[in-house]
Amino acid sequence: MTSEALVAGLTLLAFGIIVAAVAFGSAIGDGIVASKAVEAIARQPEARPNIFTFMFLGVGVLEAFPIIGLGLGFYLLLSVANVPNLLTHLH
Repeated sequence: MTSEALVAGLTLLAFGIIVAAVAFGSAIGDGIVASKAVEAIARQPEARPNIFTFMFLGVGVLEAFPIIGLGLGFYLLLSVANVPNLLTHLH
């Protein structure tokens, strides 16, 4: 196994781990935010518009992290390790 193949393989593995982690973390976070909003609405139905506003703000901020993680993963994949170039040299 050449060092280029090792770099390409480990970079692909790291990219997969990053994508899985941001998907899992985002799903857990969205679920927690939504469940807390439903609990708050059940306790104070008259505050529903304010709760929805803060829920959407919280979900919006929470969804920024997966986008940043995916950007970091693609940067690692395409720029740092230059995997497409490594894969063409493996043949």
